[in-house]
Amino acid sequence: MFIVHGLFGSSDNWQGLAKKYAEHYEVYLVDQRNHGHSFHSDEPFDYDVMALDLLALIEQEGLSGVSFIGHSMGGKSVMRLAQIRPDVVEKLVVADMGVKAYPPHHDKILAGLNAVDLSILTKRKEVEEVIAQHVADFSVRMFLMKNLYWKEKGVLGWRINIPVLTRDILNVVAAIPDVEVDVPALFITGGSSNYVLESDQEKLTALFPQIEFHVIEEVGHWLHAESPEEFYAKTISFLQH
Repeated sequence: MFIVHGLFGSSDNWQGLAKKYAEHYEVYLVDQRNHGHSFHSDEPFDYDVMALDLLALIEQEGLSGVSFIGHSMGGKSVMRLAQIRPDVVEKLVVADMGVKAYPPHHDKILAGLNAVDLSILTKRKEVEEVIAQHVADFSVRMFLMKNLYWKEKGVLGWRINIPVLTRDILNVVAAIPDVEVDVPALFITGGSSNYVLESDQEKLTALFPQIEFHVIEEVGHWLHAESPEEFYAKTISFLQH
């Protein structure tokens, strides 16, 4: 099983659930390029590149019959991989993400991240105070701050590649191609989220003929963090049957 995080996230966001899945699977917690502990690259950052990164890892590890869980941006990455190489995909779980394009909506986050000057800021609290001028939501700030680490004593660094993510953000919110994928797919969404609407279901069903839908009520885009028990129960049931 591959678990693939979303934009500004990392494999660390999935540690708790990954341990539960690991009772049934050999689990690969993937950091996508320009995120987490993976490499930074100035190449164009888009879903073809992210899908081919996943394929390269599959081939490097000599794997077949892989099931995937992808959240948000990671959901589009795994859907794009399934379009390119359906033969490597056993089952697909897409968490709160559609195939469509989304309006750009990360402006304040990117403004906050780009306002941070790590050549002069030497305390995490100082960084948060700068981001807070742009991002009011405390939980979002804490999520972003997980990407901050100590390169050495007194020197902070970012695990995310802020210049490339800023440059290529339109690729991140872009649609993926309309390519039919005949693999079992579960689209699991948050009832309070607007990322996947009822009006999207017809197109998703056309592209994924073996689709199932499940809504976790009263949770938002971070459904796996807000309702981990229901998320796990529904996904493991789908994956194991």
